[in-house]
Amino acid sequence: MKENDISYDIRGAAFKIYNELGPGLLESVYEKALAYELKEMGYCVQCQQAIPMNYRHIKFDIGFRLDIIVNDKVIIEIKSVENLADVHYKQLLTYLKLTDKRLGILINFNASNLSANIKRIVNKL
Repeated sequence: MKENDISYDIRGAAFKIYNELGPGLLESVYEKALAYELKEMGYCVQCQQAIPMNYRHIKFDIGFRLDIIVNDKVIIEIKSVENLADVHYKQLLTYLKLTDKRLGILINFNASNLSANIKRIVNKL
């Protein structure tokens, strides 16, 4: 399955969760619910995946953690903040570059308009 097909299902699952739970909960709640919905669709879902990182001659066993990775192709970064900031986009783009993944989805569930708060971030797609 290609990244764009996965992205379509992620978006649908996000709307389902938002319509049922609404805005304002902790990121961890949305993460668990989104992982559940995607697993129910048959996706391979990993949460809080630790990613090692190298910097020059230093190896970090855990350089960062991905909120959710779907089918080892699409990274989902979940937020529950007043407004998305530039740093949120940059963070996800850096994750994509460091993991050599091509598509990331940034979702801010703490919004009155979820559609405007689901952002696709691409790396060489």
